[in-house]
Amino acid sequence: MSGLKELSGKRRWHASERIAFRLLEEMGYRIIETHKRIVIDDVEVGEVDAIAIGPDNEYYAVEVKAGRLDVHGVRQVYSNAKLLGMKPLAICKGFADDAAKIVAEKLGVKVIELSDVFLVDAEELEEIVYGASFEAFSEAIRILLDPTIKPRTEYLDYIKAIASTDSIHEASRLLNKDVKEVVGVVAWLRSLSPLARRGGYRSIRLLALLLLARYRLQGLIETLENDIERLNSLLSKLGV
Repeated sequence: MSGLKELSGKRRWHASERIAFRLLEEMGYRIIETHKRIVIDDVEVGEVDAIAIGPDNEYYAVEVKAGRLDVHGVRQVYSNAKLLGMKPLAICKGFADDAAKIVAEKLGVKVIELSDVFLVDAEELEEIVYGASFEAFSEAIRILLDPTIKPRTEYLDYIKAIASTDSIHEASRLLNKDVKEVVGVVAWLRSLSPLARRGGYRSIRLLALLLLARYRLQGLIETLENDIERLNSLLSKLGV
């Protein structure tokens, strides 16, 4: 029974995280990394749920709370943001009490409150899941086959790195490139798909995997066309 409760809690938190990231993007924020580890002197000391660039072009360390924000949570958001040299931002379902609200105001922690999530019945939920799955499947097919999408060969190494890492910083280290260069490629990837624009780095990574599949598919088609051309040439010489 405890295992089921734990699973339910994880699902609830992941759902809150997805809702929070979508809300931030609708408010003009841009998620550039999720589940950012805080490392000091090669020692991991913490993690924030996301790094975002706000409409004011400032960097924010984002913490998502599935429930209400208490004083301990406020302090955690503040200290993690300071360690990263960023502004603190929390997304939650309101404050646990007046003390948490006062501490947040004093420390300059920006808080975005989420309304309670409305429940849907089984039929509505089935329609939502079906619609989302169909949209994702259709988008994947489009990325693989749409002739208007022109994969940029100069980005191939970047796409491979993004497809095999969990963050922009990991990709930049793997490539031995400046983070800004990787951010530029990520921005290009976001421009290819609305699903990538709505999601975090995980969506970008999935898109990179699809593009790699497209590169391979395109290579196979070109090889097949060349083989057919050589075969036709040979048959022509034989007078067949």
